[in-house]
Amino acid sequence: AMTINEGLRLMAGVFILISILLAHYVSPYWLLFTGFIALNLIQSSFTKWCPAMMILKKMGLKEERLVN
Repeated sequence: AMTINEGLRLMAGVFILISILLAHYVSPYWLLFTGFIALNLIQSSFTKWCPAMMILKKMGLKEERLVN
């Protein structure tokens, strides 16, 4: 099962790829969204908190995987 940390990395990666495609095909202003994602990842590395983590937790993802 996917953990919150894995889900967060997946979500960030997907959003970054989407924003790059939108910047290329629609408007370069979509790169501001890429920057927002980067800033959010940087701040979460220090605070250990990210708004997306609350969403993933509500979706049923667990904090960390139990090791056997």
